Amino acid sequence: MEWNLRRMESELRQINPDLLQPSKSFKKPSSGTITINVGGYLYAAQRHTLAKHPGSLLEEMVTGKKPVVHVDSMGNTFIDRDGPIFRHILNFLRMGELVLPDDFKEAELLRREADFYRLSELAQALQDWEQQQATQHEPAFLEVTDSHERSQGLRVYCSDSTFIEKVKNRLVQISKSRLDGFPEEFEVSSNIIQFRHFIKSEQGSRLVLKQDSTFLCTLECLKLEAVMLALKGGYRLLTSLDSSRGSVVQCEALHFVK
Repeated sequence: MEWNLRRMESELRQINPDLLQPSKSFKKPSSGTITINVGGYLYAAQRHTLAKHPGSLLEEMVTGKKPVVHVDSMGNTFIDRDGPIFRHILNFLRMGELVLPDDFKEAELLRREADFYRLSELAQALQDWEQQQATQHEPAFLEVTDSHERSQGLRVYCSDSTFIEKVKNRLVQISKSRLDGFPEEFEVSSNIIQFRHFIKSEQGSRLVLKQDSTFLCTLECLKLEAVMLALKGGYRLLTSLDSSRGSVVQCEALHFVK
């Protein structure tokens, strides 16, 4: 048995001299890969990945600003924190965004770990994820109202602000052959946009669909665009349509739920 262990150790050293001494990669600045032990779980990552957020605990450890206090039996830096949850932290550092399963139930634990590692960006991303999850589980209401008067125009309200963003992303204002983006004057809040007029003080300004800058938007066009986005997005029409009105764009108020 002892001979087999020595032979295995010799073979491992030929393959990778650092494999039996992972701590060398942590202490050696020229080494690009680092192995750390978090609560008994080993994680390997590139040095620049762990040092991505200046001021974080991990950045201070890999740059030597904070001395290594604890190591495991293999020489790996040991962090006495939750091991399984660290994979979400490492994935955030790698991808730059927080990706969690829909049935994730350990948000509070992840928030505490983000505070421990001093990753404020992760804490903010987690807060945004929780808000998004709450929105997905609550009914979303959409109301499209049209007074048929230019002074009032078309009003689009949605409890889910992401729908408002979709409407805004479909439209752009053009002034003297340049794109000005979505006009801020039409945005009442993150949940409401109201189109009172389409021509600004600058002559030649017009509101068009982003995909077709030659298509000039009217109130009817904007209403139809909102209705189509709603139906494609899974919203269900609640309003009883009056056949005498002729078409959906003639209705003064349309209500949807998702």
